[in-house]
Amino acid sequence: MVDTLFVRELKVQTRIGIYDWEREVPQTVLIDLEIAADAARAARTDKVEATINYQTVCDRLVDYLEGAETELVETVAEEIARIVREEFGAPWVRVAVHKPAAVRGTRDVGVRIERGQATK
Repeated sequence: MVDTLFVRELKVQTRIGIYDWEREVPQTVLIDLEIAADAARAARTDKVEATINYQTVCDRLVDYLEGAETELVETVAEEIARIVREEFGAPWVRVAVHKPAAVRGTRDVGVRIERGQATK
């Protein structure tokens, strides 16, 4: 079984979209993360240093997104996956990027990707 840390609906303002009007003001995106991590190791030590600190991950992603200007949610998802894997050493990550109300008549649109290998 793979242990997974998760973050649901990290809310961030960023400039994203394919239309000029979308890039004039920041829009809300919601980020869901699942990150493979060894929860047993962390539990044995009871120290945050023994796991991936989701607060630090969230702070890094907010910094990235607040400064980003992208057209596609796919680009955002790929960059988030890269950051989590390369900067935090996660072997596997699942990222969902939601852009609420981007399409009239919908509650939410977005993309979900997985990168890396979940280890057992």
